[in-house]
Amino acid sequence: MISSHVSSFAGLPVVPFTPGMTLPDDPSAVAWRLEVEDFDAEPEEFAGLMGAMRGQVPADAVRALVIGEWGEAYERPLPIEPLVEAAGAWTGLRAVFLADLTYEQCEISWLRHGDLTPLLRAYPALEVLWVRGAQDLRLEPVRHTGLRELRFESGGLPAEVVRAVGACELPALRRLDLWLGRSDYGGDASVDDLAGVLSGVGLPALRHLGACNAEIADAVAAALATAPVVPRLEILDLSKGTLTDEGAKALLAGQPLTHLARLDLHHHYLSEEMAASVAAALPGVRVDLSDPQTAEDYDGTLHRYTAVGE
Repeated sequence: MISSHVSSFAGLPVVPFTPGMTLPDDPSAVAWRLEVEDFDAEPEEFAGLMGAMRGQVPADAVRALVIGEWGEAYERPLPIEPLVEAAGAWTGLRAVFLADLTYEQCEISWLRHGDLTPLLRAYPALEVLWVRGAQDLRLEPVRHTGLRELRFESGGLPAEVVRAVGACELPALRRLDLWLGRSDYGGDASVDDLAGVLSGVGLPALRHLGACNAEIADAVAAALATAPVVPRLEILDLSKGTLTDEGAKALLAGQPLTHLARLDLHHHYLSEEMAASVAAALPGVRVDLSDPQTAEDYDGTLHRYTAVGE
């Protein structure tokens, strides 16, 4: 559940753009938010809003951009074509957040996207890319030397996207967050699909890895026990998923984790005894074991849920 919009992005306060508005004294010191007010607006309305911004905000002042409602987000993919077309003018754009919508506007699993590859190719100096939602999301493996932070928030991240991220060459990327999600919301990635990410081959600078909100949290934890990427990490985030004692045991039985600064396991299904064992095994690591969950028994079958689904 996403209940509020971001108030800051890429270290800048978010300011909504409206045609004819009085610009801030320093229009480069804000993250501009573009959003149409009508949830069923036609595509021309969003394109017109972006055109008005291009005409009013100096091109060299556009540093960060947050895209909100674009009209019928549950039926029509977010239009990145106007963003791609603006690349020749917005040469200073360094951070983009696609689809900062709340659940009241559109459930995260309904948010539609298309192919993100043209956006990355159009902005080789882009440093931060956040994407919320993953319905119909596509990505081709690319080499991008500018990207430092990549974040996919979803109720279910397609396996093809996970594999594409692992096949990318991102030499500057320091933070990667993948909300893997649930199979019934399109999260069909397996541990095998994570192989490229866990190898770390295309991610030599990675220091923060999030494999979050995962229905397959136990399998991910077991794979991380021997993953080559782990020794270089400072932060490992397995939060919001369905981690149980089985996954935690496998993680602790693998390679050392004492080099980590933080291990985030909040929203988990660990027993009190196992939670205590994890904390005791990593005395120098900040371990977040908050928000413990209890499996629900339906007709003799235990059900565990990720924090974010629909």
